[in-house]
Amino acid sequence: MVQEKDIVRLGLTIIMFIALLGLVSTPALAKGKGRHAQRACSQTASSAYLACQYEVKDDYWIAKGNCYNDTEDQAECFAEAKDEYKETKGECGDQLEARKDLCEELGEDPYDPINELKPEFVDPADIGGTVDPNPYFPLVPGYRWVYTGGGETITVMVTNETKEILGVTCRVVTDVVEEDGEVTEDTKDWYAQDLEGNVWYFGEISQEFVDGELVSIDGSWTAGEEGAKPGYLVKRFPEVDDIYRQEFALGDAEDWAKVLSLDAEESADYTTCKKEDECMQTVEGTPIEPDVSEYKFYKPGVGLILEVNAEDPSERVELVDFYTIIFP
Repeated sequence: MVQEKDIVRLGLTIIMFIALLGLVSTPALAKGKGRHAQRACSQTASSAYLACQYEVKDDYWIAKGNCYNDTEDQAECFAEAKDEYKETKGECGDQLEARKDLCEELGEDPYDPINELKPEFVDPADIGGTVDPNPYFPLVPGYRWVYTGGGETITVMVTNETKEILGVTCRVVTDVVEEDGEVTEDTKDWYAQDLEGNVWYFGEISQEFVDGELVSIDGSWTAGEEGAKPGYLVKRFPEVDDIYRQEFALGDAEDWAKVLSLDAEESADYTTCKKEDECMQTVEGTPIEPDVSEYKFYKPGVGLILEVNAEDPSERVELVDFYTIIFP
C-alpha cells in the first residue's frame, strides 16, 4: 500500500530532478547564451515557484512534527496543518501565473537595470537646490506627508540621513504606521535620484510591531545583497502604459507599477487632482500577493496623494497633510 510519505518523497524527487535540469544550464546563462538567457524572466518565475513549493513542504512537515507533541488535540492539529498546506500550495501556483503575466508585459530579458542603463546619480544634498526634485516624489529633506485610512495614520518623511548602497548615496525616507496612537510599522526606505530625474528604490528595512514588541522584518531587502536589484519608484517623464519593476528581491519584494493616466482626476482630503494638474495615476502590485493591487494618484509638486484598493474602492488611504520641517 502506498504511504503518504512515499508520495511526498516521489514528489520531492521529481522537483529536485527538474531543478537539477535547470542547474545544468547555469554556465550558458552566465555567458548570456542559450534558451535560458532568452527566457530569463520565465525561468526566474519557474525557479521562484520551485522555491515556494519547497517552503510550503518544509512548513508542513515542521507543523506536523510539532503536532506529535500536541497532547491536547493532536487530530485537530494534524487537520489544521494539512489544510494550511493545501491553501499555501495553491498560492505558489497563483504567484507563478502572476509572474508569467508580468513577463508578458516586461519581456524576457534578464533584469539588471544598473548594468543595462548605467544611470548616473545626483548628490541627494543637491535635490531641491541645484537639482530639481522629481515632481511625483520630491526627495527634499524635511518634506513630510501624513496619510489616513483603514484606522491607520501613516507619516512619511524625507530625512537628512543617507545610506550608501552599491556605491550610490541614497536618501533615507521614514514610513511610520500608527494605529490608535501605537506604532505598528516603522520602515526606512532608501531612494536615489538620477540625472534624468528618475527616483530609484534601493531597499528598505521594514519593522513590524505588536504591543511595542518587534515581531517581524519580513519584506526587508537591500539592492546588491542576495541577488536583489533596485527599480524605479517613479519616473521623471512617465508615459501612459509604461510598466516597470519598483523593486526586485525574488520571493521577498517584487513590486511593479504601470502608468494608466497623466491627467487623472481624483480628490484627497488635502488636495484635488484636476486634468490641468497633470496628475499621474498608476496601478501597482506584486506577484507575491497576486490578488492585491492599488490605484495610486500622484500630484506634481506634492507627490502621492491617494491610494485606492483596486478590488474594493471604499478602501482608501488619503493625504491629509503635507508640510516641511526644518532640521537643526
